[in-house]
Amino acid sequence: MNSSSAVLTPSSSAAGLAPEQAAAEQKRRDIATISLIGLAHGTSHFFHMLLPPLFPVFIRDFGLSYSQLGLLVTIFFVISGIGQALAGFVVDRRGARPILFAALACFVAASAAAGLAQGFGGLLLAAALAGLGNSPFHPVDFTILNKRVSPARLGHAFSVHGISGNIGWGLAPLFALALSSWSGNWRYAYLGTALLGLAVIAVLAWKREAIDDAHGSWAHEKAGAATLAPEHPLAFLRLPSVWLCFSFFLFTTASLSAIQSFASPALSALYGLPLAATAFVVTGYMFCGAIGMVIGGFWVAKGSSLERNIAIALSIAAALLILAASGWVAPALAGFIVALAGFGTGLAGPSRDMLIKRAAPPGATGRVYGTVYSGLDIGFAAAAPVFGALLDGGHPGAVFVGAALALLSALSAASLVRRGRKD
Repeated sequence: MNSSSAVLTPSSSAAGLAPEQAAAEQKRRDIATISLIGLAHGTSHFFHMLLPPLFPVFIRDFGLSYSQLGLLVTIFFVISGIGQALAGFVVDRRGARPILFAALACFVAASAAAGLAQGFGGLLLAAALAGLGNSPFHPVDFTILNKRVSPARLGHAFSVHGISGNIGWGLAPLFALALSSWSGNWRYAYLGTALLGLAVIAVLAWKREAIDDAHGSWAHEKAGAATLAPEHPLAFLRLPSVWLCFSFFLFTTASLSAIQSFASPALSALYGLPLAATAFVVTGYMFCGAIGMVIGGFWVAKGSSLERNIAIALSIAAALLILAASGWVAPALAGFIVALAGFGTGLAGPSRDMLIKRAAPPGATGRVYGTVYSGLDIGFAAAAPVFGALLDGGHPGAVFVGAALALLSALSAASLVRRGRKD
């Protein structure tokens, strides 16, 4: 591990303990921080899906069109993307923990707005509040993880962080649909999401010491690694590595957007499969991605080349997507192949997060993560109309080819990060 590894300050270390006891205490602290940030990140992804699971209900009750509902998604990610870049500056100045609680409060407010909505305006407010709440999570999460988790477990921390996001995405539709079905009233689903948000706030407040970034530090701040002029808060924008990481996120998220939104109908059109048989492809993709992230965490811990890890993992995923696009495989295997591509993208996840960590100069952690991860929101907001147009134009295979090309573009950006970083 290089000199940019995270350490705890003496005030928060297990000073005075025997080496074995100190190691056990550090492990306990690491696990607590990783678990709580995983919970917070999973919650943020859960609220990505606050509105989409009930889109058919909004069409029925409010007479909305799919274009209007698509605008809700765009509003969410535009606000989240802009807010994420700005939130990084606030995190660097004010600290991560208070911003985390403010973000979760926005999710509770978004749930209330959705539950009380009487039409498109109310849903628009809910989407805006949820996007605002989502915006600080990556600069907050990674600032806390990088400052509080010991070097040996940082790769695993990034792995858990990614897995929790996939779990949040997967649980949200089940939660909303189950509550609305059980109660007979979709508004109770948003009462449930509001209570869930409050419960997460309560847990994090109870264990708030474990997410206090004020008690952590960067080893490279002391070791004199890459420096950034403290008097110039925008100096980090001159670093090519920051924009290469931004591009990496934009392309990988564009690929994910294609799979999340259009894999099912594209497979149905390509292979003549019923939509009922392809509906769970996205779930399989996320499940395989979670497995990949677990293995990817161990891969990073071994100290392998991050750029090489990413290249191998994304090449596997791209090859599988192109195979699915070819139409040459048996229909029964097509969905499995697309789902398996999620393993490759998941495998790259921890290496991706570590790559960004190494590209971040000391003192600009939140700003760098906020700027880089805003590429995620832009990728989601911009890619869906493009891939939707390909499907509308009768080119279902192009959805998978486009997703594969986006991954290969991300691979190229990652391979250039080392050249653009000041070691």
